[in-house]
Amino acid sequence: MRHDLSLCIASPEEAARIISLIPPGCDPADILGRHWPYLEAQRQGQRHDHIVLIPAEDGVARAVFLCPAKMGPGAGMFGALAHGLPPGAWRLDASAFPEAARQDVLGNAFIGFCMGAYKASLRPNDPSRAPRIVLDDALKTCLPLAESIWLGRDLINAPANLLGPTELAAAARAALQPLNAHVTIMDGDDLTENYPCLAAVGAGASRAPRVVVARWAHPEATAQTPLVSLVGKGVCFDSGGLDIKPSSAMRRMKKDMGGAALMLALMTLLIRKAVPLRIELRLGCVENSVSGTAMRPGDVLRTRAGLLVEVDNTDAEGRLVLSDLLTEASESSPDYLIDAATLTGAARVALGPDLPALFGNDDPFCDALLEAGREYGDPMWRLPLWHEYDAWLSSEIADCSNAASIPMAGAVTAALFLEKFIKTPVKWAHIDSYAWNDSARPGHPAGGETRGLRALYHAITRHCCGGAGGTGSRNPVRAKNIPI
Repeated sequence: MRHDLSLCIASPEEAARIISLIPPGCDPADILGRHWPYLEAQRQGQRHDHIVLIPAEDGVARAVFLCPAKMGPGAGMFGALAHGLPPGAWRLDASAFPEAARQDVLGNAFIGFCMGAYKASLRPNDPSRAPRIVLDDALKTCLPLAESIWLGRDLINAPANLLGPTELAAAARAALQPLNAHVTIMDGDDLTENYPCLAAVGAGASRAPRVVVARWAHPEATAQTPLVSLVGKGVCFDSGGLDIKPSSAMRRMKKDMGGAALMLALMTLLIRKAVPLRIELRLGCVENSVSGTAMRPGDVLRTRAGLLVEVDNTDAEGRLVLSDLLTEASESSPDYLIDAATLTGAARVALGPDLPALFGNDDPFCDALLEAGREYGDPMWRLPLWHEYDAWLSSEIADCSNAASIPMAGAVTAALFLEKFIKTPVKWAHIDSYAWNDSARPGHPAGGETRGLRALYHAITRHCCGGAGGTGSRNPVRAKNIPI
């Protein structure tokens, strides 16, 4: 399942109509002149942030987008452009904004248009019936973000019969190898030996698990260049195992690889933007199924770290998948370690679908993630690693249990479990994300979503590598044109 973003893009040489972006508080009459009465007649009784089409004798001459009075930092509101404009090429115009803000507005409008133009469907689209945005030189730095968003959404939306562990691993290789990343895919005995807990999760499925390990370094990187390690949960379908989910909870479990999709999208974005880092990526691609070879409640598994884990609930499989990957990632002593997973329903109960839960062991790093989320309209919310609950994960016959004995604070106890596999003093952040839009909104069509991508990118470029004024822990390589 691969959608072609280029179908939404027009070249600068094409004849294009203008879509004027009007800032809040600006009098459109000053810009539209004789067309103002027509616009005013259209907008009576309507919302302020809507698209108005200006007529010509042979159709539509131009369009106006009235930005909302409370204009937030995100790109999502511009998603309406993808559905409110007639077919054909359109050129963004932000001349009504102060000069210092124009580039940011244009970038947000372009990203928002691309976000809104995405459709989670296997049916072919007719590009002749859709608007396209002119990609001029000023907007080319935004294209990698749009491409990474579409990549992540494509993977999450893919039906599980079309995207199993083998296909997810192959998709990672296909996305990364053309970017000069080194990609290794492990399976069979190598996987069982190196990731025993992950292998146990996949033992019940007819489609065998895979582990993707990818590495990339900036061309000017040295051994002193900061190392960022990314880990993603790639459960391509989660039945719950022998502790099987009810059908209502299983319907969308193709999205249980949303963490892997997010981390893969993030790595492609960082590489395309030539961010001055060394990067490692690990994806646990697996299916949690029901069969005679599936792990059972009460089984005791040995992890890569040597800890024994009692399986209290086979539906708490994501943390088992991540445990071996986090252990291996920590062995490289990265400067920063980030994992993402569709891990707990408890995080959704606490924060709803739009706010990924953030946990971490380093306050400055977590603060950077939260600040970037606020600034770029891609928020997260931090929850505590509350160690008073450590005892809830105790086991009488093993070092720990994979699920808490008390049915409260499920997102917290899941994060506490993961923390057991983080090597001190690695700076670690864990993102528990829903990875899905239940309903469509401007810029956020129903289906898979890569929430946190923009926040992660900006936090990493600022805080981890110093490439855009950050404070990386080692001597950073400098790169140009990082912001988007």
